[in-house]
Amino acid sequence: MMKAIVRVVLAAVVAVAATACHTIDDDLVPPAQVNISFTTEAQWTIYGAPAAMDCKTFIFTSTERVPAGFPYMASSATGFAGVMLVGDVNGTPRAFDLACPVDPKRNVRLFINDNHEAQCPVCGSRYDVFSLEGYPVGGPAADKGYGLRQYRVARGRVDFMLVSY
Repeated sequence: MMKAIVRVVLAAVVAVAATACHTIDDDLVPPAQVNISFTTEAQWTIYGAPAAMDCKTFIFTSTERVPAGFPYMASSATGFAGVMLVGDVNGTPRAFDLACPVDPKRNVRLFINDNHEAQCPVCGSRYDVFSLEGYPVGGPAADKGYGLRQYRVARGRVDFMLVSY
């Protein structure tokens, strides 16, 4: 009886230790303000990510405005390198910074590859943004356990949808 209890306890300790080694660090991209406001449902349908597997990029700097027709306001902000807004496989909106956490730079931005993964054009790291919430699936980021910085997407009090940090 005692040996069985010891085996169960030992198995639990091993299981906890094994899962503790597989944590994802999603805090490597420097924090930056995010404020993207969709004031109407129509605006969300045009510029947002209203359906499963949708993806839109938002970059608002003194020299860039992506998407070009989006009505940015003075209070708008798009994170460190920009924001990737996606509808995951269930159609739930999610937002991630466009910077790769392996070596975050404002001018190096992730893109969606042919396998529907966010990919870094420099180091080749790949991330699942449609079903695994920005977890790394290949490249140096997967080796090091570096995930994407995620931002909040929710219905606003005044706005139809709001992406914020």
